[in-house]
Amino acid sequence: MTDGTAAPASPVAPASSGTAEVLRYTAFSADPAGGNPAGVVLDAAGLDDTELLRIAAELGYSETGFLTAPPEGAAEPDRSYTLRFFSPLAEVSFCGHATVATAVALAERRGAGEFVFTTPAGTVPVSVTEHDGVLRATLTSVEPHTEEAAPEDVAEALAALDWPAADLDPAFPPRVAYAGARHLVLGAATRERLADLDYDFDRLAALMRKLDLTTVQLVWREGESVFHVRDPFPVGGVVEDPATGAAAAALGAYLRERGLVGDDATLTLHQGDDLGRPGVLEVTLRPGDPRVRVSGTAARIG
Repeated sequence: MTDGTAAPASPVAPASSGTAEVLRYTAFSADPAGGNPAGVVLDAAGLDDTELLRIAAELGYSETGFLTAPPEGAAEPDRSYTLRFFSPLAEVSFCGHATVATAVALAERRGAGEFVFTTPAGTVPVSVTEHDGVLRATLTSVEPHTEEAAPEDVAEALAALDWPAADLDPAFPPRVAYAGARHLVLGAATRERLADLDYDFDRLAALMRKLDLTTVQLVWREGESVFHVRDPFPVGGVVEDPATGAAAAALGAYLRERGLVGDDATLTLHQGDDLGRPGVLEVTLRPGDPRVRVSGTAARIG
């Protein structure tokens, strides 16, 4: 069983790892002690996959983002990049918090504005704005979708979480939601249920590998547009992700498809409070656009 905390990160300061400078940022918080830490490598040219995974594992954060040159023919190549994500155990198709951290790191060096990242999940535009000296990034997801979750898989997830089925909110039917990565969405009936997270790491990881899930998105609704969320991430070698942009985008798509929010909505997601790393994610849905926008600040660590 786990203790419900994020895996400790090694004390890697911004430094050279081989030929790569590894930066540390937190995303979805302006406070380095809040949000979700991410590694950022702004120039990963010449690093092979083994080296990328080694850097991510040594850093110990849930994900590290690695930038290289954009694909040939990219529009505005001076503001376009290829961006890949590695957890301590494997490459991840898309990571929202590392995208936000990378965009803010770039904006600090190149100025606010528009960036375009080519990721394994597809093209992700990011807009960075500055207000009173604080940079804020908004990513636009790839086109999302949701799918049914098999009853036996939901039962196995609940068994791994040690959640009785009666603790689920019937307004939130279990679904797998995708907006660059796959997440199983489960609604908690109470805030207390969400706060009490002590799960079987290996059992949940095995189910997630079977279903190709990146996290399990646990959600409790506080109000019409305010939610609290938690994201176990054992397949990445991390007990829990403190603030999860990819899951936030998937949740936005899920809520809209289920009719739980409108087509024109701005949602506030609180995450990390139960870990002592509070973060805030803003999710925006726009009429006529199936994509989901996720916004947040980021801050340099150290």
